[in-house]
Order: sequence, then structure tokens, then C-alpha cells
Amino acid sequence: MQSFIRLMILIFCIFCDMCYARETILIVANIDDKAMKLTRQEVRNIFMGGTSPYELTAIALPIENLTRVLFNTRVVGLTESRIQSYWAQMKFSGRKRPPRELNSEQLVISFLEENQGAVGYLPAHVDIPSDLTVIFEMK
Repeated sequence: MQSFIRLMILIFCIFCDMCYARETILIVANIDDKAMKLTRQEVRNIFMGGTSPYELTAIALPIENLTRVLFNTRVVGLTESRIQSYWAQMKFSGRKRPPRELNSEQLVISFLEENQGAVGYLPAHVDIPSDLTVIFEMK
């Protein structure tokens, strides 16, 4: 009986991981240009401190957040460990600083609403306030 319960839990966990892997990630910004759309590379540059024609301040979720994991792997194209290594090098050399981290999706939304030019990523199931603009969507 216990092995059956363990098997069911394992199946449930695998199913949940598959559902999250299909989660759409929205890149949301507080900008005046409601028609602005960015490419994946432009979003990557903003969050990795690369050159960008836009003056946007990137906001991130904490390391343990699943949306962050999906964003890093699907949009940035790197694992968390590679990103942490990159930022360690950038901080050590004094060249760049990583995006500010906020502890929840709701805090990201609040920060975005209060700060013109701020940009963050959120799962698609979160209600996005009408004063914020979705500038990129990764399905």
C-alpha cells in the first residue's frame, strides 16, 4: 500500500512539473509606450546587464521561485548556477550588478506599478494590472 501511495505521489509530482514547464512567462513593464514589444534577445540583455536601447530596471524573483527557473532557462537560456557565476564575476570586477530580487509575484507587481521604467517577469496566471504593459511573452 505504501509503495502505491509513493507511486501516486511521484506521478503527481511529474505531472505538476510538466504543467509548470508549459507555463507561459510574461515580461511586464511600467512604460508609457503601451505598444512596445521586445525580442527574446532584448529581454535577455536587460536582465543580464547587456547593452539595451531601453532604460529599464530589471526586477527578479528569488532563486527558489519556479517562475525564475523557467525564465532563466527559457528566456535567458542559462541555468541558475551559470547565471550566479556570471553575476559573481560581474560584481567582483565592479562592472555590473544583478537585478534586484523581490520575494513574491505580488511584490514584483507592486514594485512595477510604483516605478516607471521597471521591468519584471511573471507567470501568465497572475492578474496583470492595466497600467502595466506586457512587452514579451514566452510560451
